[in-house]
Amino acid sequence: MNLIELQQTLRERVRAAAADKFGVELEQVPAEVPPRTELGDLAFPVAFELAKRIKQSTGEKRNPRAIAEELRRELESTEEVARVEVAGAGYLNLFFDRARMLSRLAESPAVEVGVAEESAADERPKRMVEHTSVNPNKAAHIGHLRNSVIGDTFVRILRAAGELTEVHNYIDNTGVQVADVVVGFVHLERMTLEDVRALDASLKEDYPFDYYCWDLYARVGLFYRGGDPDSKEDPERLKLRVETLHALEEGDNPTAALADYVATRIVNCHLDTMSRLGIKYDLLPRESEVLHFLWSHAFERMKASGAIRFEAEGRNKGCWVMPMETHESSDEHEADKVIVRSNGTVTYTGKDIAYQLWKLGQVELDFYFKPFRTDSEAHTVWMTTSNAGEASPSAPHFGDGATVYNVIDSRQSYPQEVVKRGVAAVAPQVGEGASVHLSYEMVALSPAAAEELGLELSTDERSRTFVEMSGRRGLGVKADDLIDRLEENEYREVEERHPSLSEERKREVAHTLAVSALRYFLLKWTRNSVIVFDFKEAQTTTGESGPYCLYAAVRANSIFRKLQTGELEGARRLVSSADTDTSARITQVFEGELGGELWALTTLAGRLAEVLAQAASAAEPSHLARYALSLAQSFNTVYNRRENRVLEEKDAVRRAVLISVFDYVRKQLTSALDTLGIEVPERM
Repeated sequence: MNLIELQQTLRERVRAAAADKFGVELEQVPAEVPPRTELGDLAFPVAFELAKRIKQSTGEKRNPRAIAEELRRELESTEEVARVEVAGAGYLNLFFDRARMLSRLAESPAVEVGVAEESAADERPKRMVEHTSVNPNKAAHIGHLRNSVIGDTFVRILRAAGELTEVHNYIDNTGVQVADVVVGFVHLERMTLEDVRALDASLKEDYPFDYYCWDLYARVGLFYRGGDPDSKEDPERLKLRVETLHALEEGDNPTAALADYVATRIVNCHLDTMSRLGIKYDLLPRESEVLHFLWSHAFERMKASGAIRFEAEGRNKGCWVMPMETHESSDEHEADKVIVRSNGTVTYTGKDIAYQLWKLGQVELDFYFKPFRTDSEAHTVWMTTSNAGEASPSAPHFGDGATVYNVIDSRQSYPQEVVKRGVAAVAPQVGEGASVHLSYEMVALSPAAAEELGLELSTDERSRTFVEMSGRRGLGVKADDLIDRLEENEYREVEERHPSLSEERKREVAHTLAVSALRYFLLKWTRNSVIVFDFKEAQTTTGESGPYCLYAAVRANSIFRKLQTGELEGARRLVSSADTDTSARITQVFEGELGGELWALTTLAGRLAEVLAQAASAAEPSHLARYALSLAQSFNTVYNRRENRVLEEKDAVRRAVLISVFDYVRKQLTSALDTLGIEVPERM
């Protein structure tokens, strides 16, 4: 039994006692964790609510403290509860049987974060998370990393909480950005598909295809403006974009074939980048298949439901538009309501509605699926395809989600609202609640980080708190460049601290530390916080950082490498003993200031399941990040006390308690970090 299960058991006892003794049915039984263990391990303020409800139903005025006294006897009969005190005006403070609880916690299995495979008999509602979804026209940048890390961690949290989860990375292979790169290859560089293939094969490792397209995309932007980044786009030159977009949407032509090659190559580059951070996907749905399979059907349903209307006049003349009662007169959001443009092309919002309907199982049509690639752990990433000949009969069942979480930055809040309302209008049975926008704010760089990455800053920019990225001004940081720099910094530290390690091992440790630094930094802030990335802050080993948490877990592991053979198993047997004298001795270990501190660490470790549930419910990974830091700090504080050094402890019972507590803490901390996407090695 873990602490969340015990809390639920106690809540049920309170609920049953309230109904039996006072005739009150309680829907919710709130519980609180006292600030200090000497005040109790759990508190119920339920007597105040009961006094209020009794007076409302019978008119009788009851003293909350007297009510609490009646409930106390019911709670004290619970096996894991040592005693219950009535405090203040009527609080119920519960003190657990610490010897018994240590035995229960030490025996509890570690949290599993692996992929939960779907089966035909699985009746759990499916949670679908779409994240990353980088336009496949150039290398991913630092802002994309925040999206991917938030999305991947939320998936891990859902799976750790027992949810059936499917992960999508939407590939916009027919959009404006891909069209612009194709314009660059065809009209600026005069290349055919074969020329692009040859170019790709000739590029060096330090300047791969997605980097080349990064620079080409910037050149196309300048081309549209006649070479001046501050000038307006030339309407005549923009016609090339429109022509290319039409060719991409029609498909089965040389332009579409070139675009498919570019998008597919860059998707592979993006997956390589994200795999460096342990990020995986189940399905890569492509926009070309959304247009081919879903769009016409969804478009007719949107028209039939009245979700969209045709504008015969005004600024949206010739467009199909979704009426929205908010922002009706806002120029800023006018384009977001357009579903089909006057030139016949479908907007992002329109395609998103069609795709969202499919994800929620509200479209009878389906895609063909083919394996795209398999990673080193034999995990297959699937992709949609329009070619029936490529379809695999062994493809998993995709779609039919109960809830869809779209990880998209906060600037897309209004378009996401349009999608949500459009889906609800076409499929009212799922409503707006099935579509959840997991928004997040931008990532900027500290001036020091920007200069470390090679960006040239003006005197004014150096004096600012942060530097915003700007593609037009050339202020952009590729994701791989950022990861490379983190690894280089960590490598220097590892080489200085552990010069005897092999070169391969040094690189492995540097990579592990770099991933912990980046992922934790991106996760420790709430999603609505603007992040200012700084290398020193992210990579510190003494502050709020991934490396700090990682070193705490590795330090805990080191204890168990030094124990005598079989000592861990012996400690577990001792704390699980039902012997009265042994239980009394274990309870004594947890008494006094030192014992209370040790017990507080134990119960903090026991709250992992509760924190996971909170993070899943609030869709807020920062809850778990802050918990991991708190657990790492508490472990270091307790273990730094000389009295708690396991290997120096001579008393057999106290030594067994320390071993059991630290073993439980390291398992819980390792599980928390694993859920954050931070791998904990046995040693570093």
